[in-house]
Amino acid sequence: MRLEARGAISPAMAIAAPFAAIAFTLAVAALFVAWAGAPVGRTYALIFEGGFGSRFAWSETLTRATPLILTGLAAAIAFRARLYNIGAEGQLYAGALAAVAVGGLHGGIGADLPPAWLFAALLGSAALAGALLMALPAIAKTRFGVDEVVTTLLLNFVVLLFVSMMLDGPMKDPAAMGWPQSVTLDDELLLGKLVDRTRVHSGLLIAMGLAVIAWAALRMTTFGFEVRAVGANPRAARFAGVPVTRTILLVGLASGAAAGLAGAIEVAGRTGYVTLDMSPGYGYTGIVIAMLAGLNPLGVIAAAVFVAGVLVGADSMSRAVAVPTYIADVIVAVALIAMLVATLSARYRLRLR
Repeated sequence: MRLEARGAISPAMAIAAPFAAIAFTLAVAALFVAWAGAPVGRTYALIFEGGFGSRFAWSETLTRATPLILTGLAAAIAFRARLYNIGAEGQLYAGALAAVAVGGLHGGIGADLPPAWLFAALLGSAALAGALLMALPAIAKTRFGVDEVVTTLLLNFVVLLFVSMMLDGPMKDPAAMGWPQSVTLDDELLLGKLVDRTRVHSGLLIAMGLAVIAWAALRMTTFGFEVRAVGANPRAARFAGVPVTRTILLVGLASGAAAGLAGAIEVAGRTGYVTLDMSPGYGYTGIVIAMLAGLNPLGVIAAAVFVAGVLVGADSMSRAVAVPTYIADVIVAVALIAMLVATLSARYRLRLR
């Protein structure tokens, strides 16, 4: 029994693979729902209705999808070059903290700038913070051969401890009644709402615009070709004259910048300040989204909306039937495994001897 590469992947098989993965995921999750003693059909109907069944449901789904698009992009860009960035969670918090440092410390950094320039500086500082945090593992990988999976993962905990120190120290809001949270952004730096009486903000447009830019860069530029060449075979790419080290470093900076922007947009669009529970694992979920999208930046948008809808729908579903919200985590996790298997099946066939 061995795996044999297919000569070519047919368009029908490429389209069918993600749908087969989703169908398998729903079948597996149905077993857990039935085990909990809840009606499977009604549970799925409530998840769909809670995530997509009304104007309010769509607004909450799109609000949740906004940071997921950016963390999904961070993973998709890096994984394209075989740079496995597992640190988007820490990079998100680093970007959020940098954004508040620029736009929230009254009388401090950027206090004399006009609001438009200050907002641009806010986003730039967040992107820079995330990029620099990812630069360390990228340099360690290219110069010393250090596994970036370990370094990016461990940096998440270092960043969270640093954020905790800052929230209880120099950046603590004196009006927070002792609660560990940062100072708030000025009102003129908050993102506007796209739909009245909802939480959907213009950060969604920024995230979608960056996804389009990333897709165009990967498909239509020399740098995008170099990224795809390094991801396909680094040794062959180096032999062909592709600057592998430079490409990996630039990809790492772009990946970290996307995750850092997720933190800034989450602060400017939804919370207004930084807390330790600001992100319910957006950085880790972004990895699932990138894999569901097949590392395609445009697919990241659809995958993020799907995952966000499941998470939002599970919250409302749990109030109607006796199924915990953790079923959403099961669906997302099984979807990742099923997508990996479906992708493998599309590229390889099983030969029996």
